[in-house]
Amino acid sequence: MAAQVARSRRASWSGVPGALRAVPLVGGPVEIRAALDLETTQAGVMPRRLPAWTKEQYQDPSVYGVTVMPSGVRLVFRTDARALELEVLTSTGQFDPHPHPHPHPRPTGMLELLVDGALAGRQQAPVGNVLRMAGPRAVQRLIPGEPGTVRFAGLPAGVKGVELWLPQQTPTELVALRADGDVLAPLPDGRRRWVHHGSSISHCIEADGPTGTRPVVAAALGGVEVINLSQAGNALLDPYVARTIRDTPADLISLKVGINIVSLSAFRLRTFGPAVHGFLDTIRDGHPDTPLLLISPVSCPALEEAPGPTATGPDGRLAALGDPADVAGGALSPAVVRAEMARIAAARQASDPHLHYLDGRELLGPDERMTWPTAYTPPPSHTVEWASALQPTPSRPTVPSAE
Repeated sequence: MAAQVARSRRASWSGVPGALRAVPLVGGPVEIRAALDLETTQAGVMPRRLPAWTKEQYQDPSVYGVTVMPSGVRLVFRTDARALELEVLTSTGQFDPHPHPHPHPRPTGMLELLVDGALAGRQQAPVGNVLRMAGPRAVQRLIPGEPGTVRFAGLPAGVKGVELWLPQQTPTELVALRADGDVLAPLPDGRRRWVHHGSSISHCIEADGPTGTRPVVAAALGGVEVINLSQAGNALLDPYVARTIRDTPADLISLKVGINIVSLSAFRLRTFGPAVHGFLDTIRDGHPDTPLLLISPVSCPALEEAPGPTATGPDGRLAALGDPADVAGGALSPAVVRAEMARIAAARQASDPHLHYLDGRELLGPDERMTWPTAYTPPPSHTVEWASALQPTPSRPTVPSAE
């Protein structure tokens, strides 16, 4: 889904050979796909992965923070240019205390260029603003920075399809796009559209680059186009997310929920089931027959039988702070969440034959989870396995596939 409809189908170039000229980012031939909003800023425009109206429905700054991380967002167009430049202003997070107030607080991520579907270049995103904060859900303090420019040169001659993918972990304001040739609107994307919502494992902050995130790899294997609505730390069955999915055109939908709910102790068993039903009901209001896959939590050995909340130790490992005895009174552990989600799916399938269920341990089981380097972060080597596990099976034929 593009954030805006292109009004002008062509940006023509004329002038000194090799010179670059500005290409409109809004209202021109460029489509910004997988963004559901373009927020106007002092520097330019910033893609957001939720509609503008949702900003009034949450107060936690972490929600805004992950929404403007453009996982899966890319600029799409055709061009005969041999060189392109994209000027951006990034905003990189930095937790207190930190010995240095500005330089390189954490990787800014990569911008990746695809030409006719093949990776043609990668550039490190420049450091711009730095957002200091006391913790993951604390108020952010801005240390202003300056825009920077990435350049992709040596592109093949002739008109070609171009995709400029933005870093999945770094809010990125688009300041200017420049090309040394004509820029045309992209051809229609005839692939089926897959809308996915999940937690950090689907957001993929840790991926090597934006085209290496698990949903993007799975989409490539399945021959579909993905809109990634995953929100690291914030897959909490929020009603505004359900309404967003309801209103977003989709041929396939998948929801991977549960682990953030356990980690934040966001629900008890009494409230969790109705919340899942309500989330699904809202989506079905707009997509009554769309194939929908409900995915429960992946394996999490540190939490399996213990409820949240959770904390991360100095070694990066996750620990449950809840008392396992509280599970009998309605506290949620991953095991309880899986059982409840399986029960809900089975109950609904009697009247909803297009609903499917996948136990998250089929994506990442306990043996794989034990090799993770940190509490929440599987290594990039698991990406293809995760993506392959989402492919169709005889009992689940409708999960991301071009067929």
